[in-house]
Amino acid sequence: MQAVELFEQKVKPPEVARNLRVSLKSAYQWHQLWRDGGREALASRGPGGSRCRLSPRCLEKLVMYLEQGPAAHGWVEDQVWTAARVATLIGRKFHVSYSVSGATRLMHRLGFSPQVPARRVAERDEQAVTVWKEATWAEVKEPGRPAEATSASRTRQASPAGRPEAVPGADVAALRS
Repeated sequence: MQAVELFEQKVKPPEVARNLRVSLKSAYQWHQLWRDGGREALASRGPGGSRCRLSPRCLEKLVMYLEQGPAAHGWVEDQVWTAARVATLIGRKFHVSYSVSGATRLMHRLGFSPQVPARRVAERDEQAVTVWKEATWAEVKEPGRPAEATSASRTRQASPAGRPEAVPGADVAALRS
């Protein structure tokens, strides 16, 4: 309601925009709303966007399910909640379809963060991986292109007058001249 207080003090919209660090367009729209409807016209109408498709009771149950962990709901490979798994869980338990991005937003709202599983084997030998990268990979990988083999040219087209006659498209260039 800082904008209302400034408008009541006869501060012009450009200065309101500067003070509140908003666009000039927003400040003028707020000023018009304030002139037409007063303080109530600028009151917040709550968060935008569509309403949550789960009831408060279902949200409580979802939090409980998430706290139980993925293994309790059939994902035993690793103990991370991905957004895709949460969307699937919501579909199974509440018969409500959520997209992966919608599940991500819902998780954040509930205080959880979706995790991306590191797809590594538990028995991974880091020393063997390092040795392989240094010895075997150096032998197997193809060499990169040598620096002199590359080419670069300007994209500016040459003038039609400077083109040889036997080049494809020379007849079209001659017609344009």
